[in-house]
Amino acid sequence: MYDVIVIGGGAAGMLASAVAAARGRRVLLLERNDRPGKKLGITGKGRCNLANDCQMDELQANIPTGGRFLRSALHNFGPRGVMELFESLGVPLKTERGGRVFPQSDRAADVVGALIRYMDRAGVAQKRGRALRITVESGEVTGIAAQGGEIKCGAVILATGGMSYPATGSTGDGYKMASGLGHTVTPLRGSLVPLAADPGLCSRIQELKLKNVLLTIKDGGKKPVFEDFGELSFTHFGLSGPLVLSASAHMRDFDNKKYHALIDLKPALDEKKLDLRVLRDFEKYSNRDFANALADLSSRQMIPALVERSGIPPGTKVRSISRKQRLELIRLFKAFRVDIEGPRPVSEAIVTSGGVALSEINPKTMESKLVRGLYFAGEIIDADAYTGGFNLQIAWSTAHAAGTHV
Repeated sequence: MYDVIVIGGGAAGMLASAVAAARGRRVLLLERNDRPGKKLGITGKGRCNLANDCQMDELQANIPTGGRFLRSALHNFGPRGVMELFESLGVPLKTERGGRVFPQSDRAADVVGALIRYMDRAGVAQKRGRALRITVESGEVTGIAAQGGEIKCGAVILATGGMSYPATGSTGDGYKMASGLGHTVTPLRGSLVPLAADPGLCSRIQELKLKNVLLTIKDGGKKPVFEDFGELSFTHFGLSGPLVLSASAHMRDFDNKKYHALIDLKPALDEKKLDLRVLRDFEKYSNRDFANALADLSSRQMIPALVERSGIPPGTKVRSISRKQRLELIRLFKAFRVDIEGPRPVSEAIVTSGGVALSEINPKTMESKLVRGLYFAGEIIDADAYTGGFNLQIAWSTAHAAGTHV
């Protein structure tokens, strides 16, 4: 018999169990993997961007889904609280560009290890296993049915994560358990996910990586949906890389909108300066084929696509290119278009968008409004954010609220 069973040993589950146990509750953490924190250990390319050192208004602005609902949880345990906690657990931190907070060691394993020590010190019991369902009598939690038998408890914190990274144990079990108890689960899709795009183009230049480019995403409106500098890559299915993952979180209406990407291949040069550079190269390679004259301006893999898009016949000598053709080439360098078909499957996403409906959860305590003694924490709820440590902040804040009130 436990006071609390926490289902799921990810970021939210570990913190919620430690906070609850530190209050004197008898807590069992049930995790299907052989060790907790498996997904957390690979976040941020193994570095773990665990928070963003920013003010509340900026924090909420970076949580497009669920920001208002999370206000209480974020206020009670925000970025400063997260940073103070991990430093008290022996993880020195540093803040990088854009307020992103990382362990000084650049090791996500240090964050996982700190949470495990926190749980051990608080007295959390751990068991490897898979929960099958939550048992309820008269509208109140009485235990769980797990592989191997039933376990009695007075409350459950459901922290099973989303549908992304199924290899780490996030296979959607929590959604099934929640819906089985009458909760609404909003449509699930990937966020921070690669994008399927122009297969004819992308498959020909797959594995090409572009660094220091400007990516702009448009949906037909006047204002860009997303715009930022960074790195992206072409794949057999479309586009990936840090810039693309960030952009995908802003593309939330594929059912009604057509998105396209514009890649500025030379963001450091405006059109006038780029024209001067092209003229110099054309003079240098005046007797060569047009394609060969692009070798100093573009990567070898990109040149065939540029030649094709330019409309200049292959084999054309540089000296034969008109001013109009040259200017069209410059516009191509400044706004190389790639039409987006849609996001890749949620299993390839970093974060799941969608989840247990927020209207059915108490925002202060994270307790279900439908079942007494049922709490939620982390990615399972219908809240997600942009990149920069904001999604882990949701996990920490909801976990702290659930662990404090359970």
